[in-house]
Amino acid sequence: MMRDRDTPTPTSPAPAPAHTKTQIATRKMQQPMPLTLLCVLVCTALIHCTAAQMDQSPAKLEQNPCMNKFTCHECIQTQNCGWCMKPDYGDRPRCFLHTPKPEVCPESFIWNPDTSERILINKDLTLASGGAAWAAGGQFISGGSYESNAHQQSSASGSYGASGSSSSYGSSSSSGSSSGFSSSSGSQSASGSAAMAAAAGEIVQIKPQRVSLKLRINEVHNLNVSYSQAEDYPVDLYYLMDLSKSMEDDKEKLSALGDKLSETMKRITSNFRLGFGSFVDKVLMPYVSTIPKNLEEPCPKCDAPYGYRNIMGLSTDTYRFSNEVKQAAVSGNLDAPEGGFDAIMQAIACRQQVGWREQARRLLVFSTDAGFHYAGDGKLGGVITPNDGECHLNGQGMYTHSIIQDYPSISQINQKVKQNAINIIFAVTQNQYSVYQKLSGHIEGSSSAILSNDSSNVVDLVREEYSKISSTVEMKDNATGDVKITYYSSCLTNGPLIKTNKCSGLKVGDKVTFTANITVTKCPTNPRDWNQVIQIYPVGINESMIIDLEMLCTCPCEHPGSSGYEKHSSQCSKFGTLMCGICQCDELHFGGTCECSMSDVHLNNGNKNMCRQGNNTNAADCNGRGSCACGRCECNKRPNPEEIISGKYCECENFSCERNKNLLCSGPDHGTCECNRCNCKPGWTGSSCDCSTSQDTCMPPNGGEICSGHGTCECGVCKCKSTDDGRYSGKYCDKCPTCSGRCHELKDCVQCQMYHTGELKNGDDCAKNCTTFTPVGVEKVKIDEDKDEQLCIFFDEDDCKFTFKYSEVGELVVHAQEEKECPPKVFMLGIVLGVIAAIVLVGLAILLLWKLLTTIHDRREFARFEKERMNAKWDTGENPIYKQATSTFKNPIYAGK
Repeated sequence: MMRDRDTPTPTSPAPAPAHTKTQIATRKMQQPMPLTLLCVLVCTALIHCTAAQMDQSPAKLEQNPCMNKFTCHECIQTQNCGWCMKPDYGDRPRCFLHTPKPEVCPESFIWNPDTSERILINKDLTLASGGAAWAAGGQFISGGSYESNAHQQSSASGSYGASGSSSSYGSSSSSGSSSGFSSSSGSQSASGSAAMAAAAGEIVQIKPQRVSLKLRINEVHNLNVSYSQAEDYPVDLYYLMDLSKSMEDDKEKLSALGDKLSETMKRITSNFRLGFGSFVDKVLMPYVSTIPKNLEEPCPKCDAPYGYRNIMGLSTDTYRFSNEVKQAAVSGNLDAPEGGFDAIMQAIACRQQVGWREQARRLLVFSTDAGFHYAGDGKLGGVITPNDGECHLNGQGMYTHSIIQDYPSISQINQKVKQNAINIIFAVTQNQYSVYQKLSGHIEGSSSAILSNDSSNVVDLVREEYSKISSTVEMKDNATGDVKITYYSSCLTNGPLIKTNKCSGLKVGDKVTFTANITVTKCPTNPRDWNQVIQIYPVGINESMIIDLEMLCTCPCEHPGSSGYEKHSSQCSKFGTLMCGICQCDELHFGGTCECSMSDVHLNNGNKNMCRQGNNTNAADCNGRGSCACGRCECNKRPNPEEIISGKYCECENFSCERNKNLLCSGPDHGTCECNRCNCKPGWTGSSCDCSTSQDTCMPPNGGEICSGHGTCECGVCKCKSTDDGRYSGKYCDKCPTCSGRCHELKDCVQCQMYHTGELKNGDDCAKNCTTFTPVGVEKVKIDEDKDEQLCIFFDEDDCKFTFKYSEVGELVVHAQEEKECPPKVFMLGIVLGVIAAIVLVGLAILLLWKLLTTIHDRREFARFEKERMNAKWDTGENPIYKQATSTFKNPIYAGK
């Protein structure tokens, strides 16, 4: 029977006997006691009492996660809980957090399983062709001795350690400690196992290879997995080329560089093979022209179009590779995208025809200058059958289902790549690079690089991409949603472990160890899923560590054949099955010992106070959420079967706890609702389990202090501080836009070294004062936040702006803009003369306008005068303005004649 994992705390020194204290106090009372000393003693006693109360208060406030667990499997699925299956246990709760006393529940009746680990296959890592290998404990042994001192940690069982000689098999104890068999029982020395592996042609790069693991729910188990790149590891390189008309010059260049490519790769590994395949597109409209003439020769000196052709399987014959590439004829199609996905799928799926080896790093170089068709595009040509991901090549290496099946999807390509551990290198032209760079982010282990227009840089491209791939290891797994695996490693440094599944900068012989934190978040609904096989593997390597995982989701006493399982038990009134000390009644009976019958007419005439918590007569039966039957509460059923009301008095439920973002207890990954309160899973806290207890998310990726020393980590998020220098910001409080940083310190050296200006431009001042760095010139300064780069902008004495950035990750690196941004020179004399000329011209224009308007006005007046003169009528008989020289007057009073 499994023992409880509670480890006893160190006992404090026993207190002095009571009579001794009394005697001491009596002797002191007999002596004169100063008032000050008395006050000190009283204060000390009060402080001790207060401290004792404070020490006890957290225990009282601590929530017991084992409460209201009424079955054994519910109990052991709760972290740190054990079950007592003693039949005559009374009304005491059987699910406990702290082990009960032996007289209450003997150890033989306790079921409290522990996480256990057993290493099944543990072959040594292959490092060099000379037979040396890494021992299990992490020491490199090149002689005939083997040393091991392995250490593992498990939060479930406290500590997990091993000390002994290496073996392929181990043993585990019930408490979680493990040890290997002795060397006399089958262990081998490191040099011996490496020699045997070399003799058998077997290469081991991951250790251990197989582990058996029994794991409880929500308990973290740390499992170490080591990786080392073997020397002279085989490489298979398959060159998949787009042979449409636009790639004709690339084909000629590849043919000429075939030997050079082989020689370059053989400098890396002597075990190198090369293959070649080509593709165009589906022979259907609208992908290619289906005119009979064009089906035979779509373009001058072109072959008939086809989907995919495996021209040459993987081989060491580089002369044949060059010859096959040279003889391969180009073809033509209509639309811009090509059928590259069909070719990738067939090149991966047809392992036998292509010749992929089991133990080799597999590289597929995909070369094109165009985009790609993907799943769904086949409908344009009337192809609706989905791609099945199987091999369909005939004896000539031609893809036979090109016009039968649709193009594969990106997820299908990714799945096939993961299954076959293949690294795809997308070698594409500049105009297509951004598309394939995004595509490589969705395909595991793939990368993209820019291919020159005539593929003249293909050798350097393959070498550089292979170097990136081989110098990096990334751990992945195929765990289901019920199992969470988090990786930690210090990579090649001796620093603390950081949360990462990827290490870079590896060379042949380097060994890195990852610590996989494995947690079963919940038991799957289907009991068949309680046993799973999980693979942890390095991306692009056809090796893995296999974990035979058994989830501890049930108790043996719940199954027939166990000593704690009894059908029609007398302790259950012959109406139920005794399982783990409790009765599972049949459909017609209920109660603690199945003593109540559904047909009992006096069912509700019992003592209803037994259905009220604390026998409170004023409280409702079963808290108003159930009915009292036979002195026991039968809780109501909710419409939603996942919402459960439980408890002896129906006082608990699992659907009204606090929510965060409309998720109960922030979601199942954070916690579960148990008895009206959130029971948080490891790593989370808070009333709604929304606060992370881990500070890993506050640690900068490149190491250092929490929140870069400029903030505090609260709920897994950095809260940045404001200082006299400025206000810090960013995810890790590593940004300070208002802080000067080292910009002013580096300014003068950047000026004199890059632009030959500034305070240090004279004499040897620059060479004497600027020795720590040399700025690297770039056309335009861009900030890469992943490298923690800081931007600096200044203006010099000529009012020219110069920009540079610096990074202190590792060593100081400064990049400066090659050309300063200076304002255009101003020609003042030209401006003055221009202004004067403008004034003069404006004045002349005004005068001319005035003169023009005056002339027009005068001409109009003269014309009107002429018109009036012509219209005037004159009397020719008398001049109207003529007056005679004499005047005649008549005397009115003259009467004479």
